Amino acid sequence: MIQIDALREKLSEATKDMKLNLSSLLRGDQLTQQEAWGCALTSAYFVRHSQLVTALRADSAEILSDEQREDAKGAAALMGMNTVYYRSRHMIGKEFYEQQRAGLRMNRMMKPASGRVNFELYSMACAALAGCDVCLKSHEESLLKEGISQEKIHEVLRVAAVVNGFAVAYDSEEN
Repeated sequence: MIQIDALREKLSEATKDMKLNLSSLLRGDQLTQQEAWGCALTSAYFVRHSQLVTALRADSAEILSDEQREDAKGAAALMGMNTVYYRSRHMIGKEFYEQQRAGLRMNRMMKPASGRVNFELYSMACAALAGCDVCLKSHEESLLKEGISQEKIHEVLRVAAVVNGFAVAYDSEEN
């Protein structure tokens, strides 16, 4: 974790919790190390934190496959679109919008390179970051159908939260 440790060292005492949380969650508890790192990378893409993306990509070279890294990027991009669209439809709350066909391309979601479960885990992290209740419920349901435990899903939520907190902490050090 050479590059991530370099980022962690830039955090002050005020944001020390994020430094500690990131390290512990990347080791994997409920999630495998691959799942934890994949969710963290997806989350970093989703919150648009280029330094953290670069560090996670570099330090995960021995952990994540090229397909997993590409699916992390794909999931973040698709969920960047989907969370806005579906959350907005839901928030308007009119039957007309709920009945409209989305008409948005989501081929990568249907045929991910690293497998459906990985992509769903990655998408769940993004749904949490966006606060999209429609997406959260949909991806949780998909993961449960795939046999993923609620404990694992909970861990995805924790990874997403910590990556977001780390990004905020890191950026606040420059101000």
